[in-house]
Amino acid sequence: MATLYMILGILTFIITFYFIITEKYPKSLVTIIGASFMIVINILDEETALETIGYNLEVLILLMGMMMIVEIMSETGIFQWIAIKLAQVSKGNPIKILIFLSLVTAFFSALLDNVTTILLIVPITIFLAKKLHLDPKPFILVQIFMSNIGGTATMIGDPPNLIIASLSDKNFNDFIINLAPIILINIFVLLVSVSFFLRKRLIVSRELRASIMELDTSRIITDKILLLKSVTIFILVILGFLTNSFSQIGLAIIAILGSTILVLISKKKPEEVFSKIEWDTLFFFGALFVLVQGLEELGIIEYIGSYVVDFTKGDLKLTSSLLIIISGILSPIVGSIPLSLSFGKLVSSIIPNYSGNTESLWWALSLGCCLGGNMTIVGAAANMVGTSVSKKVGIEITFKEFFKWGLFIVLQSIFLSLIYIYLRY
Repeated sequence: MATLYMILGILTFIITFYFIITEKYPKSLVTIIGASFMIVINILDEETALETIGYNLEVLILLMGMMMIVEIMSETGIFQWIAIKLAQVSKGNPIKILIFLSLVTAFFSALLDNVTTILLIVPITIFLAKKLHLDPKPFILVQIFMSNIGGTATMIGDPPNLIIASLSDKNFNDFIINLAPIILINIFVLLVSVSFFLRKRLIVSRELRASIMELDTSRIITDKILLLKSVTIFILVILGFLTNSFSQIGLAIIAILGSTILVLISKKKPEEVFSKIEWDTLFFFGALFVLVQGLEELGIIEYIGSYVVDFTKGDLKLTSSLLIIISGILSPIVGSIPLSLSFGKLVSSIIPNYSGNTESLWWALSLGCCLGGNMTIVGAAANMVGTSVSKKVGIEITFKEFFKWGLFIVLQSIFLSLIYIYLRY
């Protein structure tokens, strides 16, 4: 009977993953069905499933709060204003525009989340590229890659980091201290390599450069008072995150309190703001937690963990390196979010078998999952959103085109990450 349960559980997990990857149906609905089936066939009971969601409620509420803040901020036009201003500072030089847009994308992805950043930056990127009569695809792809790289630097920048934080009890500052240095290196290397490879393709006339300088930014900011209110609340929330280890106030409370106050002082109708929350993402997360818990109840994660420990013979550096490589290879196939959750449980189970600075395992997992997601369109949510936004305006980026760029970027990122983890830990 135990063997039958294990077969059913693994099949449920694989089938659910198949539909998540292929996107034949909404991923939230597919994951809810998969998680529910785990309960129906008694792999775990309803009480355990609800406890699992409750244990991870901080992640869901944190996401919800940040979604509300970003939604209100985006209405002011501040992100578009920054992008166009930077293009003008670059005096219409396409290489400089690409670099400046990339730095903005990385910065906002670290402080907001990479999906929201891509939704805001890609339309501006397309507009500027077309204004210069250049192919928008390289610009779009670099912004997508940069959003995933920049988002890796903080706890709230990329969904896998939120999952890792909930499993490891690492705080906001831990992520910055341990991941920001290698992310800055990744950003620098990416910009240098991209600038080199695109230098002959990004050449425009003086007249086209002048057209960028003539863009009127005076009307882009639609509500200066709302901008002041939203930026103030946003800064206070980020400061709350940074001081979380001292104040002992949960990140979820900081985010949801900040967002609620912003809704109140902006005089927005709550139902209007709530309607913009990505409920699909939140339900997907909740069901995914239950789905992976089902595997843990079957002892599958513990079994894989014992195999990893036996294979590496307790060598911490080897295990960290394997985590980066394996998660970097699998995340573009199965998706960075499901992988970070299942591998996060795996890391939790094997840590007691190692001595030394075991936190390197968590940072290795984060780097592998977040940076590896750049390889394919289905590797990360930002990839799918960015290519979808592009397709709506007639710019279709094929799986092959994305992979050609993504493979190079991921190999570069994984190589740098391996050196960083080995030298630092």
